[in-house]
Amino acid sequence: MQIDWENLGFSYIKTPWRFVAKWKNGFWEQGALTEDNILHIHEGSPALHYGQQCFEGLKAYRRPDGGINLFRPDENSKRLNRSARRLRMPFVPEEMFLDAVNQVVKANQEFVPPYGTGATLYLRPLLIGVGENIGVAPAPEYLFIIFCMPVGSYFKGGLAPTNFIVSDYDRAAPNGTGAAKVGGNYAASLLPGYEAHERNFSDCIYLDPETHTKIEEVGSANFFGITAENEFVTPKSPSILPSITKYSLLYLAEHALGLTPVEGDVYVDQLDRFVEAGACGTAAVISPIGGIQNGESFHVFYSETEVGPKTRALYDELTGIQFGERKAPAGWIFDVPLD
Repeated sequence: MQIDWENLGFSYIKTPWRFVAKWKNGFWEQGALTEDNILHIHEGSPALHYGQQCFEGLKAYRRPDGGINLFRPDENSKRLNRSARRLRMPFVPEEMFLDAVNQVVKANQEFVPPYGTGATLYLRPLLIGVGENIGVAPAPEYLFIIFCMPVGSYFKGGLAPTNFIVSDYDRAAPNGTGAAKVGGNYAASLLPGYEAHERNFSDCIYLDPETHTKIEEVGSANFFGITAENEFVTPKSPSILPSITKYSLLYLAEHALGLTPVEGDVYVDQLDRFVEAGACGTAAVISPIGGIQNGESFHVFYSETEVGPKTRALYDELTGIQFGERKAPAGWIFDVPLD
């Protein structure tokens, strides 16, 4: 397979190997790599009818020395199990999760993009309820799967400002599943996202479902804003997915850039407090926000065409750590064993 590493998008590419394990009768089977990328599940599987499924997203990065890094995969394991708890699914032991990730990366290492291309190997762990069932109840069996593919930038244009629009739709209900990485949250975003794209915006800004006054998420990513007082501000809410990238940036903003990290309310009618803004997540990494349309008003941050200096510095620091160019905080980088 010939791959144009420099011009990859964010789309499915079949790679040779994926990991599959089954939970049954209270225990996980050992699991193994397989070349079959088609799942064969019962028609009564609760994942199909009642949305009993959750997933994760993480990346593998090619280092300058040819090795491969994983960025905080233990945090993905923890978040998967928090989602599983919310949906009454069995936990995937962290050791099993990390071993499966290593197996998949090692088996597909030729698809980890070369260093210097900016591309990565994206991994999708998936936990789904399967087996004979028709009532609203937890599944009798579960599958844990990890597959992967090489990807480029999530948003077209890479590190370039794009514009977003505040949505009238809610991403998640108060006290619902907003803090879990479950498919239903993303299904609910398809129509708002489509309508935003039809109006030439990159995606939606979702407000808090209770008052519709505070920013929660930017499409499928987290929001951040940087103030003139050198504060790095991100929203805090029980219905926001806790982004591993966001919490990494909160740390780096303070310890690498000397900014004051703030996790709190971000009122949509107070956007002028921010001189820079962006969306962040595993897929998006950092996507600078040029401007936000809110009703009849349009607020521009640093620029609609240029990336703000602090946003760029954060991007360089984060990606430098991920690709092995800069020193990482203790415990953030896992080296994939290739021997």
